[in-house]
Amino acid sequence: MPEYRFSKFDESEQFSPQSADELFDQLTEYMMQYGDEVLDQLEDWEETNPEVLEMLMKQGLIDKDSEGKYVVTPKGIKRVEMKSLEELFNVGRKGQIGKHDTEFRGAGETRHEESKPYEYGDPISDLNMHETLKNAIMRQGGGSPVQIAEDDLVVHESEYQSNCATVLLVDMSGSMGRWGKYAQAKKVAFALQSLVRGRYQGDFLQIVGFYTYAAALSEKQLMNSAPKQVSLFDPRVRLRINIDNPPAFVPEHFTNIHAGLQFARRTLKRQPAQNKQIIVITDGEPTAHIEGRDIMLIYPPSQQTEAITLAEAKRCAQEGINVSSFALIEDYFYLELMNFVEKMAMVTGGISAHCKADNLGSVVIDSFVNGRKKRRT
Repeated sequence: MPEYRFSKFDESEQFSPQSADELFDQLTEYMMQYGDEVLDQLEDWEETNPEVLEMLMKQGLIDKDSEGKYVVTPKGIKRVEMKSLEELFNVGRKGQIGKHDTEFRGAGETRHEESKPYEYGDPISDLNMHETLKNAIMRQGGGSPVQIAEDDLVVHESEYQSNCATVLLVDMSGSMGRWGKYAQAKKVAFALQSLVRGRYQGDFLQIVGFYTYAAALSEKQLMNSAPKQVSLFDPRVRLRINIDNPPAFVPEHFTNIHAGLQFARRTLKRQPAQNKQIIVITDGEPTAHIEGRDIMLIYPPSQQTEAITLAEAKRCAQEGINVSSFALIEDYFYLELMNFVEKMAMVTGGISAHCKADNLGSVVIDSFVNGRKKRRT
């Protein structure tokens, strides 16, 4: 597992220029874990390494916003997405991934060698001209011109391909800052965005970060995001935070899976897709939940928070949403987390898995592709 560390360049080591793309890739590797804190360091480069900044800006990978702060451009974000997809799924797998195929035959993009007689409503674009002409010639007994009758028409069978609405819930709690876990989770999010943009253009995908609260993340916000810093070190915590009138200080490093699931369910309710799913990536048991207009922060994790979170997960399933949860496990201390995601799978009828951060990409992509096998009527 890579450790991500960076510090101000002190000129003790000789700087060797690289291509803008290579330089940008290294820069964004650190951004995967630390977010826009890395971009803040670029201001120091204006004096020490201006040629580096000029190279990156000339390639359109970074720029300055209206406030004079360095930002990653849309071109840069697209490169991050493609690199994430290549790294996590080796691109060679893309041919195996296919579309969101289902077991139902019908109008779709995947043609099969098998054919069937034309039925009213079948798209003419699926017409199998070879078999159609063959039928006409056999019926006519040869000769020309060949007269095609309606009974001669044959169309390719095609596989029904559903669109899908997905919400990816990414844990942003304080513990995600360890062992490069958040960096890997962000790469998964960027890879899914690239996959949807390139191969599943009819799909809806929303990335949501959950911590003490839950919030949707745009591509730019995801790029700049980092785990919430631990700001409360008491061994036991029980706080009630009013959402409408919060105090000046609110510790944000808690794990509010309940808020994430609520946000995801309400988001998916507005989507017309037949298939809907929630994918949860977390490294900890829930330590926060919502009661009315209050957020309850409870540590160590409580049965109360677990029960309310599981009830929300069950409600998602009852509304026809597929729920998959993935626990990032780095050592044997995570037994209770494994138990929790298994309970999530039990109450939702979904799936759960545990893995190390380095293996996260493959298990999430499989869930993303296979999570919409059912055609709803």
